[in-house]
Amino acid sequence: MLQTHRLSGTVTVDGFDYEWEVRSEPQLTDLDGWKGMTVSLMQKDSPRGALLEFPPPKRMMKGLQRGRLQIADAVVTRGIRAALVAGWEPASRGKPMVFMVDADGN
Repeated sequence: MLQTHRLSGTVTVDGFDYEWEVRSEPQLTDLDGWKGMTVSLMQKDSPRGALLEFPPPKRMMKGLQRGRLQIADAVVTRGIRAALVAGWEPASRGKPMVFMVDADGN
């Protein structure tokens, strides 16, 4: 059974295990306006993480209630693959890399 309401978990991509965790929920800020959900990624036993920043839900921007926070392993897996293609090197050292996710989840 697919669980979509978890706030953390582990996925396997190309033979490597990645741990993910929701770091911040969508919110309205005074400086930036609406900010979407942020998910942190870390390949097990690697020093460098990544952050996926999602756009804010359209329903919140229209003034509607947020609804239940949802993230599926498939969304995390696509985000990991996109971050790797964009240059994330989990085995390298340094600050976490930040990647903006488009409205389609890529």
